Amino acid sequence: MDRYDIPHGRALIEDIDNCRVAAGEFALWWLGQQSFVLKLGQAVVYLDPFLTPLADRRVPALLAAAEIRNATLVLGSHDHLDHIDREHWPAMAAASPGARFVVPELLREGLSRDLGLPAGRLLGADEGLSVEHAGVRVTGVAAAHEFLDRDAATGRYPYLCYVIEGNGCTLLHAGDTCVYEGLLTKLRAWRFDAAMLPINGRDARRLRANCLGNMTYQEAADLAGGLAPGLTIPAHYDMFAFNAADVTEFVDYMAVKYPHLPTRVFRYGERFVGERKPA
Repeated sequence: MDRYDIPHGRALIEDIDNCRVAAGEFALWWLGQQSFVLKLGQAVVYLDPFLTPLADRRVPALLAAAEIRNATLVLGSHDHLDHIDREHWPAMAAASPGARFVVPELLREGLSRDLGLPAGRLLGADEGLSVEHAGVRVTGVAAAHEFLDRDAATGRYPYLCYVIEGNGCTLLHAGDTCVYEGLLTKLRAWRFDAAMLPINGRDARRLRANCLGNMTYQEAADLAGGLAPGLTIPAHYDMFAFNAADVTEFVDYMAVKYPHLPTRVFRYGERFVGERKPA
């Protein structure tokens, strides 16, 4: 895919900056994989931004770290390259000096040390542990990236889903997770205006290659069915050939099983403006 066929670089940043989001609205741009930009009022939140130009990427990086001068928050759901892009976080921190970086609390001190970022720039979330910055509240929910992998010494989790609240809206960025017992009950504590869910699944071939898995498209659809968000957005199906899924299967399954739930397949770099789900 040619990067220049889709919004990218300065044009994409200008679109984000120029977008006006009224109270009770949110704006989203998809960067591929589980990477999104979210705008809530004046706050610009980068969700798992994946910028490293790997040769086997099927979707090119739409932004360079130095171009990201508008970040209010940068969220990393777990310490894998396509979610916490270690190589580029220091440059993002320099380009957006007022930004804070939200990471699993279990990883916060190590990331601060490894990346040379001041401890005050990193905020630690965890299961039930929230952080706030510039009017945006982020709460962690444990994610099972094949396994929950809870740290025995601290009780903290290395993989998180993030619940993001701001500007009168509530969104779920599920990071990388499988469905596990109790996840739906935890998430039902919120009423989501949009949910961004991975659908690429898992199998023995990928696990043998140390590629940890996620929900299948059916499991993601059923999670959406249980949560009934205002909008369901499939993601994490497109970036690498060995870890891909057919998004049309998800869309078709949602249409048959949950026809009352709106679903949208995003185009790269496309602006979408949504609003708070009616009560």
